[in-house]
Amino acid sequence: LLGQILDQWFESEPLKATLATDAVIGAMASPHTPGSGYVLLHHVMGELEGQRGAWGYVAGGMGALSQAIARAAAARGAHIFAEKAVCHVLLGRDGRAQGVTLQDGTEVRSKLVLSNASPQITFLELIPQEQLPKDFVQQIQQVDTRSPVTKINVAVDRLPSFLAAPNARDGQPLPHHQCSIHLNCEGTHLLHQAFTEATHGHPSSRPMIELCIPSALDPGLAPRGCHVVSLFTQYTPSVLVGGRPWDEQARNAYADTVFDCIEAYAPGFKASVIGRDILTPPDLERIFGLPGGNIFHGGMSLDQLYFARPVPSYSGYRSPIPGLYLCGSGAHPGGGVMGAAGRNAARVALQDFRRL
Repeated sequence: LLGQILDQWFESEPLKATLATDAVIGAMASPHTPGSGYVLLHHVMGELEGQRGAWGYVAGGMGALSQAIARAAAARGAHIFAEKAVCHVLLGRDGRAQGVTLQDGTEVRSKLVLSNASPQITFLELIPQEQLPKDFVQQIQQVDTRSPVTKINVAVDRLPSFLAAPNARDGQPLPHHQCSIHLNCEGTHLLHQAFTEATHGHPSSRPMIELCIPSALDPGLAPRGCHVVSLFTQYTPSVLVGGRPWDEQARNAYADTVFDCIEAYAPGFKASVIGRDILTPPDLERIFGLPGGNIFHGGMSLDQLYFARPVPSYSGYRSPIPGLYLCGSGAHPGGGVMGAAGRNAARVALQDFRRL
């Protein structure tokens, strides 16, 4: 349990709760859920510019990271087809992957296929089910993909000024504006309370909020004097109580709750908002192909990690289809912007390629 680990090391409840957010981030779990301690470890693994456990902003926004990888690949001769949806994986008579078919009917032939789509899309949508072992299909269907996350992107015409650390007169960003700001995290009991509401089908009345202002470090993201605020919030169920969908009314009601909470910490925040984009779990699934809206392609619980990710006996990036590999967050070691799953999968695929 995360709660036990934090109690051993810390006395301050706000500090414990702030650290606990990284143990439940993206997870339909509470700090009291067994195994939540691992998710915290997962989020402090690795390093940034030699600093262990550190996180950073990508200059130009997260898309700039994808573009950097694309440029590096193109320099080595890769051809990238953007906006071309894959319809299905091509299989030979021997059952081997032989390439992919795009939605416009174009066939792209290859000796190997690596998929960084979720295991659900890869195996339940892109492969004919009769080509896969029944128990494998069943295991993929049973992967826990519940997600509590609603992401809200906000455009503001001035920097938020917090009661705890008011802005300077010149309105320039202060050190805390350049960090991750955690709200409604004064105690782990608040996180547990927010989680409990969501398990009963209700969006949290006092959600856990992780607020970042990337434009405080990267001014090119917004016009002069304005800022972009990224809100990563929990907990919101995929389906609301009574099976109600996330319509515009439900979306806006939840966003208003989040903004009311921020207003209590930073008066004037609501008046500074000039635009907002609300992405509930179903929106994250529809737009980004995240199963259940889960940012990790599947829960990071102990029964879905290491040798059991995505399912037991297929944790080594290979799949029941020879020549088809899984290289996204649904493979070991799971989610996070670190590229470990892709690097590991590439090494396995190269090993097999040399044998062909």
